[in-house]
Amino acid sequence: MPDQLQRRIGLGLLTAYGVGVMVGAGIYVLVGAVAGAAGVYAPVAFLCAGLIAAPSALSYAELSTRIPEAAGEAAYVDQGLKLHWLSVLIGLAIVLAGTISAAAVLRGGTGYLTSVVDLPFNWVVIGLGVVLIGVALMGALESLSVAAIFTVVELAGLGLVIWAGSNATPVEAWVAPPPIIWSGVGLAAVLAFFAFIGFEDIVNMAEEVAHPERNLPRAILLSLIITSLIYAGVSLAAVRAVPAEQLAGSDRPLALVWEVGSGKSSQFLSLIAVAAALNGVLAQIVMAARVLFGLGKREKRLAMFHHAHPTLGTPVKATVLVGAAVIAAALALPVAALAEVTSSVLLAVFAVVNLSLIALKRKAPFAPFRVPTFVPYFGLFASLAALALTLAESA
Repeated sequence: MPDQLQRRIGLGLLTAYGVGVMVGAGIYVLVGAVAGAAGVYAPVAFLCAGLIAAPSALSYAELSTRIPEAAGEAAYVDQGLKLHWLSVLIGLAIVLAGTISAAAVLRGGTGYLTSVVDLPFNWVVIGLGVVLIGVALMGALESLSVAAIFTVVELAGLGLVIWAGSNATPVEAWVAPPPIIWSGVGLAAVLAFFAFIGFEDIVNMAEEVAHPERNLPRAILLSLIITSLIYAGVSLAAVRAVPAEQLAGSDRPLALVWEVGSGKSSQFLSLIAVAAALNGVLAQIVMAARVLFGLGKREKRLAMFHHAHPTLGTPVKATVLVGAAVIAAALALPVAALAEVTSSVLLAVFAVVNLSLIALKRKAPFAPFRVPTFVPYFGLFASLAALALTLAESA
């Protein structure tokens, strides 16, 4: 049975994948929740979330050149900390986070679609999920090409939201901002962190990327920079145009911004949001399946997943399992709960991955791409601090 994936992905497609999964993973769905917690200071929350994510993204960029494998996080922990059990646990945590993230976005995207087309919610979730599993089975190049088309569509939609929000009459809180409440901004930053999920997915495509030592770190950094600029523009436009409490109370907040700013129907924007959601779900299914594939090489009890289809070149069993779990979770849990669980799991993973890079730097300072030694220390601190805040807020 073949156990090799096919290297057909270049820098452009990989960067589009990263941007697509990050944008699809949150901004259309979560901007209302972030505004509800931070008010007019929602852009500050997104900035804080980006600062939390940045050092870990840099650590991932170096690690991706040191160990360019699927199930990247598991490989990093295995080689850095020499703890096999922890590496398997981290790999499974990434699969869990990807599955829950995809479920949250699938649920949010279905909400946008059913606001335009009168269809039963649960059957739409199932139907969209099955179609995306089929696309993911076709192949990484095909899946990422479809995702790239979705990415172009969703970025066009966000550009329209920024335009509409910038032309709307500013709300009172924008004209005369109230005092900032940092506890609210902190909670909002944890929620907003969910919208930066995606850069870590890039490393798990390593075995299908041409010249991974060069393309992986570039794609990670480009994706984070592009997405941060987009989030800044969208969140500013949203809180300028619509009161925070209305954004928080809407299940389609960016459509609301368009309606207020342009005075026109938002049905088309709801359909764009569906494309964004499908993009995020597809990317997470593809990623989580690759992690299971990589774990199958490292752990005998998961060996059944280390198999690529001889014609399609995709991990079929892993893809079907992840896709089915995404559909089940989307049917069972609300978006906010799914986002909070995903953020908590990934923050714990980021802490361990940064610790692994610290250990690897001590053993072997050289790497094709290197970041300063303080970066993984800062990433470790930022991840643990954000995780502590998340757990404190949910207690």
